[in-house]
Amino acid sequence: MQTDATKLDRTLLGRIFPIGSHRDSQGILTIGGVPVTRLVDEHGSPLYVFDEETIRAQCRAYTRPLTSNYPDSLVLYAAKAHADPTVASIVASEGLGMDTVSSGEIRVGLAGGMPPERMVFHGNNKLEREIEYALAVGIGRIVADSLDELDLIEDVAKSREQIAPVILRITPGVEAHTHDYIRTGAIDSKFGLPLESGAAEAAVERAMRASCIDLTGLHAHIGSQVFDLEPYADTVNIILDFALEMKHRYGLNLRDFSPGGGFGICYGESDDPPDAHEFVTTISHAIDQRNVTPKPRLLIEPGRSIIARSGVALYRVGTIKDIPGVRTYVSIDGGMADNIRPALYGAQYSAVIANRVSANKLETVTVAGRYCESGDVVLRDINLPPMVRGDILAIPAAGAYHMAMASNYNLVGRPATVLVNDGTVRVTRPRETDEDLLLGFSQPEL
Repeated sequence: MQTDATKLDRTLLGRIFPIGSHRDSQGILTIGGVPVTRLVDEHGSPLYVFDEETIRAQCRAYTRPLTSNYPDSLVLYAAKAHADPTVASIVASEGLGMDTVSSGEIRVGLAGGMPPERMVFHGNNKLEREIEYALAVGIGRIVADSLDELDLIEDVAKSREQIAPVILRITPGVEAHTHDYIRTGAIDSKFGLPLESGAAEAAVERAMRASCIDLTGLHAHIGSQVFDLEPYADTVNIILDFALEMKHRYGLNLRDFSPGGGFGICYGESDDPPDAHEFVTTISHAIDQRNVTPKPRLLIEPGRSIIARSGVALYRVGTIKDIPGVRTYVSIDGGMADNIRPALYGAQYSAVIANRVSANKLETVTVAGRYCESGDVVLRDINLPPMVRGDILAIPAAGAYHMAMASNYNLVGRPATVLVNDGTVRVTRPRETDEDLLLGFSQPEL
């Protein structure tokens, strides 16, 4: 008979861990054909493991239905979720482009072989030197986020005697049901040109008159970790209504249209988001129903939903502190410096003991990080089998917004990252050492 622990373990491995994750004959979690005990022994912990098969499968989960439903389209991997040259190389080989928000992300994309014409440059406050760099390398599109920024892009393009291909980011006023910090489609947002205030129309008029701006299209983004399909259909209709109006008033030719990304994923066993096919179908059908002629190129921007499931964070269990009648704290050798999301958003995760199978019933514990903050709690009141010092704790769906937001708080080096694939292991980012951190400082005169 299965115990509670066994049932939970099988559910998580089948739905949330990377594709093909399983327990070997000794009960050790295996990812990409490699036992996690071997990974931690060879590369230390905390360790971030990315599975290549899962990354490629998630890319194809978007490209295949788009090929059928809307052939004139491009999937842009949102690099802010997790960017390194290896990931850029994988997504480029799958035919994707990249959504970037800094010159650093553009450079990483280029280093991974991403064609610059398949990259789009986002951000609410692009620096002048970043715009210059984007134009110099032949970026596909620059997304103007405000009237002020539109003027800056034009000035930089004029100084280079170059035409800047521009998409305007529109704030549609659509409320996505997600955390306030990652809701971006509402009027009160630092992002985009609001329809309601008239800023969006003013930007179209200004861009159409500008000598060094080629206005190719419109973009909107309503938020992240969104489970509802309806807001995407609403966004499509609102933006296409606006585009038609701008065509009549200013001659706008809508060649590019992006309803953004933000598609939700599973972090826990109770999560049930739509799959990639449903998101793609909802968006493409909403455009088709409008009979837009000619149909614009469709750009979508999944990031988390491509990379998150491929990543697993591995930690060693350290101090276990029981406070009778209150709670049991299980401390790990990582925490908020490599995963800020629980402290920032109250994000919730699942976990398993990775180095063994437990036949015990589950107990409620709180998994705390090693950093000097009371708020450094990674898993609050989670049900896990009893743990002991030295156990390996594996947290799935850790590929997005972990290493991308990692810091050196308490002067602790960031973890290593490795890519696994069919039994092979490749270090994609070495672990930072204390000596590495010292290199970032000037030395005192003694």
